[in-house]
Amino acid sequence: MAARGGKTPAVELDVGHRTVRISNPDRVYFPARGETKLDLAQYYLDVGDGIVRALRERPCMMHRFPEGISGEKVHQKRLPRGAPPWVETVRVDFPSGRHAYELCVTELASVIWSVQMSTVEFHPWNSRRADTEVPDEWRIDLDPMPHCEFATVRRVAQVAHEVLDEPGAVGWPKTSGGSGLHIYVRIEPRWGFADVRRAALAFAREVERRAPQDVTTTWWRKDRDPEVVFVDYNQNARDHTIASAYSVRGVPEGRVSTPIRWDEIDDVLPGDCTIATVPARFAELGDLHDGIDEAVFSLEPLLAWADRDARDGAADPPDPES
Repeated sequence: MAARGGKTPAVELDVGHRTVRISNPDRVYFPARGETKLDLAQYYLDVGDGIVRALRERPCMMHRFPEGISGEKVHQKRLPRGAPPWVETVRVDFPSGRHAYELCVTELASVIWSVQMSTVEFHPWNSRRADTEVPDEWRIDLDPMPHCEFATVRRVAQVAHEVLDEPGAVGWPKTSGGSGLHIYVRIEPRWGFADVRRAALAFAREVERRAPQDVTTTWWRKDRDPEVVFVDYNQNARDHTIASAYSVRGVPEGRVSTPIRWDEIDDVLPGDCTIATVPARFAELGDLHDGIDEAVFSLEPLLAWADRDARDGAADPPDPES
């Protein structure tokens, strides 16, 4: 690591065979403990294998905080200008007819360069560059309503685990970095976004049937019980993204969306996993999502559930794009 001149000397980080310059390394990004931009870069270096696995080959929205998380948040779809030629992109098209070349991570240096560009959060698509219109990841977002206790989120996660087991799907849980939990399932890249969302809704309805006191699939937020968990199937719609595994979140404590084991569900607390604690956990346990790419599931059983629900008169929710 070499320093350069200036009021706040920049540093250069060796990342694989790349060198990435970090300017303003002492700028405080997370005021709860005073972690800086350089601390953020070091965090991503510490969990390098995990963050690259989570982002690899996926279009990725960058959530940037140029002044730290106390300042303005920028949702960056297009790769910022000035990127070095080795930072890769992928073209994605939008219903408006416009398109963007989004970040497409293939190596850790691209993540660290994104930190240099003030990126805190990484929000990848659930499809990959080879065919952005065909997802290979089904995302289960357990989203607690405003007055929902985390104990309820835990109960719903265990019910979701039971429902996943029945058709033989392997779920990979993680904290959201907020107040909920996420579960990822690697799927065969055979279906478009509409079918993946339809399958996700069928799954959510099955979880709701088994835990009606704790779960809702009600479309309109104003109509939901404020003390339950919304199983958010809409996170599987096209161009909808959530924070990746190992993504830091833009909150003062620097919380991290962290892979966990199923046997940790009943013990983990949302505030346990931060940029101050996750590196040691990663060093001890490795990437708990290692193996996700080998545990591929077919959505056919869930699509059969969706057909059953339709025959039973279940109404289709509105198109999220509308």
